Amino acid sequence: MSIKTERLANLLVKEISEILMTEIKDEDIKFVTITHIDLSSDLSYAKVYCTVLDNTKKDKCIDDLNGASNFIRSELIKRKLEMRKIPELNFKYDDSIDYGNNIEKIIKQIHKND
Repeated sequence: MSIKTERLANLLVKEISEILMTEIKDEDIKFVTITHIDLSSDLSYAKVYCTVLDNTKKDKCIDDLNGASNFIRSELIKRKLEMRKIPELNFKYDDSIDYGNNIEKIIKQIHKND
């Protein structure tokens, strides 16, 4: 990823997080953390990776976020960001934190067995 796309991705993380906290009325979506955004090279498509406070509702939250993606995109357009075109948003669950926690648990078990 180039420096420009990385900078724009960081800007989108900040703005989308703010929109989720202030503009979204669904209480389940308010407790979502945007962890990372992958922008396409032409800046027309964004994969938005997020985690959820309550893992039992993660599928519902991702579905709700994808349902609200047009609203979030319209809010981004209103903010007049330094982008010519606001990308299409596709929300995905970021399982890297769960993966890291699983590895940490395995390491603790190995040390416990020694």
